[in-house]
Amino acid sequence: MSSEADAIVSAIIAKWCAGFATLDAAALSSLYAKNAFFFGSNPRLYRGRDGVADYFSDLPRWRQPSAVFSEVRATQASPDLINMAAIVSFDLAGEREEFSVKMSWVILCEDGDWKIVNHHASSRAPLI
Repeated sequence: MSSEADAIVSAIIAKWCAGFATLDAAALSSLYAKNAFFFGSNPRLYRGRDGVADYFSDLPRWRQPSAVFSEVRATQASPDLINMAAIVSFDLAGEREEFSVKMSWVILCEDGDWKIVNHHASSRAPLI
């Protein structure tokens, strides 16, 4: 991972985790591109910032949600595009059993700022 890609991804992860800790749909959706595709923890495809905000607004209002990213891998696919994959572990302070997912993001430079254009979360359990 290049140091530039690392810094960009680290900054987005920090903002994402801070927004998730308060379930701030506006803060979280601001991290996404205008035409983002978002597959979260349910089968529905959410589109655009409004869709991302809807997803986070519809989550249960956990008291102390937290997310921790590990095994983060990023590569600068082109000057304006970064590909990221990680494991994300969620702790919902006993309101639900802890769980982790595989997460991938495609991040692009949009209007001079780095935004998530594709977000995909999937189960860590083997399907095949």
